Amino acid sequence: MKTTTEAQKIIHKDGKMIVPNKVLIPFIEGDGTGPDIWHATKNVVDAAVKIAFNGEKEISWVEVLAGQKAFDSTKDWLPKQTIEKIKDLKVAIKGPLSTPTGGGIRSLNVTLRQIFDLYACVRPVRYFDGVSSPVKKPELVDLIIFRENIEDVYSGIEFKKDTKEVESLIAFLKTLGHSVRSDSGIGIKPISEFCSKRLVRKAIQYAIQNKKPSVTLVHKGNIQKFTEGAFCEWGYEVANEEFPVETISEKELYDKHNGKVPSGKIVIKDRIADNMFQQLLIRPDEYSVIATTNLNGDYLSDACAAQVGGLGIAPGANIGDEVAVFEATHGTAPKYANQDKVNPGSMILSAVMMLDHMGWTKAGELIVKAFEKTIMQKRVTYDLERQMTGATLLKTSQFADAIIENMK
Repeated sequence: MKTTTEAQKIIHKDGKMIVPNKVLIPFIEGDGTGPDIWHATKNVVDAAVKIAFNGEKEISWVEVLAGQKAFDSTKDWLPKQTIEKIKDLKVAIKGPLSTPTGGGIRSLNVTLRQIFDLYACVRPVRYFDGVSSPVKKPELVDLIIFRENIEDVYSGIEFKKDTKEVESLIAFLKTLGHSVRSDSGIGIKPISEFCSKRLVRKAIQYAIQNKKPSVTLVHKGNIQKFTEGAFCEWGYEVANEEFPVETISEKELYDKHNGKVPSGKIVIKDRIADNMFQQLLIRPDEYSVIATTNLNGDYLSDACAAQVGGLGIAPGANIGDEVAVFEATHGTAPKYANQDKVNPGSMILSAVMMLDHMGWTKAGELIVKAFEKTIMQKRVTYDLERQMTGATLLKTSQFADAIIENMK
């Protein structure tokens, strides 16, 4: 029986999220191919929620503006009303956004993360049977990356060559015994104990809740000892001090247990960033949860996505303590805008993450199973069709329709 109650917003009470049966969720359509993939995603999500809950739950979508669409109508790339609405409604989903050139906001995606303190960029990566891959055993890739989202080089602290600011900074560095060429631009990379620990904490909590075997701290601490190296040290501190019952370090595992994991323990590992790229190619099944710094996480998540079929099927979320924004992880691809052509998989699977975050896992599971079935049927969009033998080429909207058909 379909609900007739008025839609309500998500609230947080006593540290818990309370989601009404008919819930208000804001969406940002996105630029370029954003409208195409958003409409496909909306149709899939609405169908899944209706089927999974027999009409007892429902999403009432609220459009908020950002990017080119916002600028065209308000002359503002990120209107204040959008910020206020997302803050009020707690959970949102967005398509890809273009970044304005020649000044202004450096990146709308980064700005949203910083405004709402969405400190964890969460990127699950897994293989779907039937998808073409450049590696021999893509099915071994099944992991989730927790990327620190606020600090590192993405904090935006930069000084342009030949400015008074950079000249002052170079002079100051010289007093500390560091010589920097006078024709340099300089960027500053802050990595704090607070932000590092809360990111690792969230990764370990996820591993505990989802019964994952390990959490790997990825860093470049052999070179950048007081930023990347400190991230690793702080990560181990979180595990040792806050999760001593649930976790065991890799060193202790081999020193005291001959490499055999005690029952119920999550192994805390660490790997140098450049080595981790190799590890994920030759032995990806040894890693399940990765916690890493901002730039490393950016590289690694895209590289992992390439192993399982590309960004077209790679979901993502930006999560804070209260607000969460789920997003397509690829760009706007403006040359394909309004052609009903591109793969909506990234945004659809990001919506699955959103449903899981809300506790509506039954609907998310329904989408994933139908998504898998549709790919196995070789009914796919052009990016996958051109790499498959005997595949049927579908438009964006048709791919969404096929997924909905496979839910029933």
